[in-house]
Amino acid sequence: MTLERFPAIIFDFDGTLVDSAADLRTALNMLLAEARLPAQPIEAVRRMIGDGALKLVERGFAAAGRPVAGDALARQGQRFLELYEPISADSTQPYPGVVETLERLAAAGHRLGLCTNKPERATRLMLETLRLDRLLTSVVGGDTLPVRKPDPAPLLAAIAGLGLAPAQALMVGDNEHDVATAKAAGVPVVAVSYGYARVPLAELHADATIDAFDELPAAIARIAG
Repeated sequence: MTLERFPAIIFDFDGTLVDSAADLRTALNMLLAEARLPAQPIEAVRRMIGDGALKLVERGFAAAGRPVAGDALARQGQRFLELYEPISADSTQPYPGVVETLERLAAAGHRLGLCTNKPERATRLMLETLRLDRLLTSVVGGDTLPVRKPDPAPLLAAIAGLGLAPAQALMVGDNEHDVATAKAAGVPVVAVSYGYARVPLAELHADATIDAFDELPAAIARIAG
């Protein structure tokens, strides 16, 4: 029943499949150091994650006391990616149960995809390094389309990349943008409680919330009815 109802499952990346905060913090602090600005602590950086690299840089500079915008922000964003991509998987690892659960879902016949606000190139590099590219066969990043989450278009593109329709899909994410994206696309959504959400999950009204990734198959089964 679960496979028949949801042959497509689309995942967010940072905060859902992987804990990437340490490497993002390292790259951000390298960037801030170049500008002779103070480093930001890990908990502050966690609250900056979820809206793509440019927004992370914007928030980082603001927190360090020197807001940046326009062309200057664009240049700093490009420099951030130059610093981040070579180290993007140095400390980043899948959360417990992620690899095993993805393998279980794929073995059951589900087609798996990724919809993230992280730039596509950095995303694909990380997927390859972490050997998750073998499981996630449709990847839409924050710069793949002219728009990004919470616009539903990236999610719809990720579903289409699996050769399926929105009515056949379910999304899994960790924050308010993931829930809003899924709702805008008319797709059921499971929220994970351990990620980088800035809004209490209870306020988002996801179709289900899980505390550990290996709880996902049971949650999907409940939604499938």
